[in-house]
Amino acid sequence: MELLSTGAWLLAFAIAAFAGLVKGMVGFALPLVMISGLSSFLDPRLALAGILVPVVATNGIQTFRAGIGPAFDAARLHWRYLLMVVVAIFVTAQFVSSIPRETFYFVLGVPVVALATVQLVGFRLSIPKGRETAAEWIVGLVSGVLGGLAGTWGPTTVLYLLAIGTPKDRQMVVQGVIYGVGSVVLFVAHLRSGILNAGTAPFSAALLIPALAGLWLGMRLQDRMDQALFRKVTLILLVVAGLNLLRKGVVG
Repeated sequence: MELLSTGAWLLAFAIAAFAGLVKGMVGFALPLVMISGLSSFLDPRLALAGILVPVVATNGIQTFRAGIGPAFDAARLHWRYLLMVVVAIFVTAQFVSSIPRETFYFVLGVPVVALATVQLVGFRLSIPKGRETAAEWIVGLVSGVLGGLAGTWGPTTVLYLLAIGTPKDRQMVVQGVIYGVGSVVLFVAHLRSGILNAGTAPFSAALLIPALAGLWLGMRLQDRMDQALFRKVTLILLVVAGLNLLRKGVVG
């Protein structure tokens, strides 16, 4: 961190603020935006460490913004998904230093771009009745593995919630709970993996302030969106995020 220039700090702050703005608007993508931006000029491990404190804090705010009751209802309704995400993140995060993350960026990017694009052109994905439980287990496992290895489990979670027709207000709460629990596990897992340590933790803590400022503004904008606009903006951001994942998967 002592080697970071003033320009690098300012750019890191700007990226964190923009990531907070996007998360405030649609409830996800803070890790994607921060990882993409920070890793373009920082060591990837420092970039990954940098997202950890902002991710935990912003997810906590999103989780309890509507109150404790809705948060607990969301956790009870989607406990299978939560369980799989937590277990998979904790286990796979221990291998983050030994497995090429580019592989998982590519694996995640392809379905995200494809599924979000077909929905933007008018095709509505849905999970058949009677298959919801199996879908929760499977998508939760996939999300957790990608979260532990690539630092993001947002796109697959959003696609799942859109597929089951979750209303905007409830989707924001559910995303907050899933991301909140998962981010705490990711935080602890990377304390164990060594990614977050005495040298990188201050950098991550410093990025919290601009991330919170962006989150506040984004939430103000999100309150003014209707369901259709919210869904469209969410899908567009998924396509952009997915294309960036593909870029990282191809060029590293």
